[in-house]
Amino acid sequence: MVLLFTVIAVLAGVAVLYVLSAARVVKQYERGVVFRLGRLAEPVRQPGFTMVIPFVDHLHKVNMQIVTLPVPAQEGITRDNVTVRVDAVVYFKVVDAANALVRVEDYRFAVSQMAQTSLRSIIGKSDLDDLLSNREKLNQGLELMIDSPAVGWGVQIDRVEIKDVSLPDTMKRSMARQAEADRERRARIINADAEYQASKKLADAARQMEEQPAALQLRLLQTMVAVAAEKNSTLVLPFPVELLRFLERAQLDPAAGGTRAAPPHGDGVASPAPAAGPRGDSR
Repeated sequence: MVLLFTVIAVLAGVAVLYVLSAARVVKQYERGVVFRLGRLAEPVRQPGFTMVIPFVDHLHKVNMQIVTLPVPAQEGITRDNVTVRVDAVVYFKVVDAANALVRVEDYRFAVSQMAQTSLRSIIGKSDLDDLLSNREKLNQGLELMIDSPAVGWGVQIDRVEIKDVSLPDTMKRSMARQAEADRERRARIINADAEYQASKKLADAARQMEEQPAALQLRLLQTMVAVAAEKNSTLVLPFPVELLRFLERAQLDPAAGGTRAAPPHGDGVASPAPAAGPRGDSR
C-alpha cells in the first residue's frame, strides 16, 4: 500500500514537472513560433496560455509592436554636387512572425542596412533644394525602396522620415547671403510699389483740390491742428501758392477794384502827374 502511494506521488510529481516545463504564456503584443525538432510547426501561437512538448518543441516569441529604428547619418553627394549628411528614422512592424524568423537571420539588422543603402541612393538622386523643401516626396520614395524587399521578410514599413540635413559651413554662408540678397530685393520692390501707389494717390488728391479750392484750405487747417497737437514752441504755417496767384490776379483785374501799373515812358521812367495849383481869383 505504501508502495502504491509512492508510485502515485512520483507520477503526480512527474506530471506537475511536465506541465510546468510545457506551459508557456504569450503576451498580447507577441506571437509564438514553434520549431518542432527543427521544423516549423504551424500554426503560430496566439496570445495567451499555450503548451509545447518539452525537449522537442522550441518556442520563439516575436514582438509585433511598431519598432522605431534610427538610421545613422549618411554622407553623400547630391545631384547638384553638394556634400551633405542626412539621417533618418524608420518605423516598421512584423506582420508575419514565421517569415521574420525563417526568411531572414536578423530582421532588425536587415531593415537597418536596407535603410542606410536606400538613404544613400536617395541622396545621390536628389537635388539640395529637394532635400531641404520637398521631404515628403523623398520620404515616400525612401519608404517604397525599403518596403519592397522587406515584404518577403514578414516586415511592413510603416513610415520613414528624414530627420536632419547637415550642410558644409561654406554652403551655409552662401545660402545665407543668397537669402539676404533675396530679402533685400523684395524690400526694394515693396518700397518702390508703395511709392508708386502713394504718387497715384497724391495725384488724385491734387486733382481733387484743383477742382475744389476749399479742400486745400481745409487741408491747411488740419495740418495746423496736427502740428499744434505736438506742443511745439514753433508753429510752421505753410502759405498756399494758390492764394498768392489769387492776389496777383485780383491786383491785375480792374473789375476787382485793382489798379493797373502805368505804362513806362520812352526813357523807362514814369513822369509824375502835374500837381494842381490853387485856384486864382478871376477878375
